[in-house]
Amino acid sequence: DQIIRVKRYEKVPLILVGNKVDLESEREVSAAEGRALAEEWGCPFLETSAKNKISVDELFAEIVRQMNYVSQPNGGDQCCSPCVLL
Repeated sequence: DQIIRVKRYEKVPLILVGNKVDLESEREVSAAEGRALAEEWGCPFLETSAKNKISVDELFAEIVRQMNYVSQPNGGDQCCSPCVLL
């Protein structure tokens, strides 16, 4: 609930990350549930595994993209580079 309240009134960089994707048999949240929640929150969704180096570079690139977007002088209304959804 707090994330929704903050995101509604402020330009907050937010990325929903499902970690340990390499442990598929121990999954508690499906990828579909993660995508649905990310859509509800208006943020990107990534699944990662640091152990297997899955999507780790993409995650850091998205973090930088989000930080650059909200720190623009115009409030992030225009993106200075093409946006990539992963």
